[in-house]
Amino acid sequence: MTETPLVLTNARVLDPDAGRLHDRMSIRIEGGRIADVAPGADAPEGARKIDLAGKTVMPGLIDCHMHVVAWSLDLWGNMIAPTSLTALRAARVLEETLARGFTTVRDLGGADHGLVRGVEEGMIAGPRLVICGKGLSTTGGHCDLRQRTDDRPGIMSDRLGSMGVLVDGVDAVRATCRTYIKEGAQFIKIMANGGVSSPNDPIHALQFSRDEIAAAVEEAENAGLYVAAHVYTDAAIARCVDLGVRSLEHCNLIEAETAARAAERGCIAVPTLVAYEALAREGAALGLGADSVAKIDTVRDGGRRSLSILREAGLPMAFGSDLLGELRKYHCLEIDLLAEALSAADILRSLTTVGADLCGLAGTAGVIAPGASADLLVVDGNPLEDLGLLKDDGAHLRAIMARGTFYKSDLEGMA
Repeated sequence: MTETPLVLTNARVLDPDAGRLHDRMSIRIEGGRIADVAPGADAPEGARKIDLAGKTVMPGLIDCHMHVVAWSLDLWGNMIAPTSLTALRAARVLEETLARGFTTVRDLGGADHGLVRGVEEGMIAGPRLVICGKGLSTTGGHCDLRQRTDDRPGIMSDRLGSMGVLVDGVDAVRATCRTYIKEGAQFIKIMANGGVSSPNDPIHALQFSRDEIAAAVEEAENAGLYVAAHVYTDAAIARCVDLGVRSLEHCNLIEAETAARAAERGCIAVPTLVAYEALAREGAALGLGADSVAKIDTVRDGGRRSLSILREAGLPMAFGSDLLGELRKYHCLEIDLLAEALSAADILRSLTTVGADLCGLAGTAGVIAPGASADLLVVDGNPLEDLGLLKDDGAHLRAIMARGTFYKSDLEGMA
């Protein structure tokens, strides 16, 4: 965290909501936060000063769908790994993610409060971490990794490397939600549809009863939080929207009427197209089962179609990757996939202000504004015209600051 005031001068500042740059701005940073943003302001006495000479300052990026404990595509292997090893691996994932310019990530199942504190206390050089605990799944659902002949009870949901927990019945759902909220969850995650990486549930399978979903929504809302749901099919999405789910993960097979209703209800969608593209390229070679490989094309093709449907409905989209294990190297490819249907300004909003809203950080993350956390990137050029500045694993980022600390910088004037 910056101990003495730091002023970045002569900068072009990206306003994601307006989709424009403001020229010749100064940004004053104190105590890890942005104290002031103003045109041509002088640095106060005693402040460090860096002249950015027309470089662009933009908010740090936000990924709203990650699994930081998924070190490998071997999900069983992740679960049986020692907890200490899993934590060290998660720290490496977070460090890699920050190096790509992501200063906030929302974990959709696996990360715990210890990892949150590890970042906050500076033990991990990583992005701010927003967690849900484990993803809630039904027996036989998306988090049930047992083969059909495996009759051992449950899964090892107490392990840090497990992304989900099996929960059946309204009372069990309530108890699990309350436990995760007590343990620091900032939202609740449920698996409301079949999935690709799970062995026994076809994509179209609806999971959890309406009463179970309603119970999760009520428990989350009682705590001032919300529910995120893993959903693919239009029927599953429509049911979740009607029951009060706010965050719609994936949404590959959504139709126009449901998208419009979701927009009216204040939902946010999180497309994760790169997950299926990466699985199609390397999933089989990395050990993904034949049943899972067979599901990929259905959601992969539907996902590309979904972007136009979501855009036309006015349903806000937050950026998400959902890459597991060795597939993390494709992280920045999601930008290319989104660009097939969305403008650069829309993609930048998904990476910043929309993501901040979904993380409960509106005004704190995703913006360069007084009072916001000092999470920012410095680039040469205009990201509204060249999204390539955000690709190649952060190679084009001149500086990365998270919570007032530079984690990368080749700027003149750095001590």
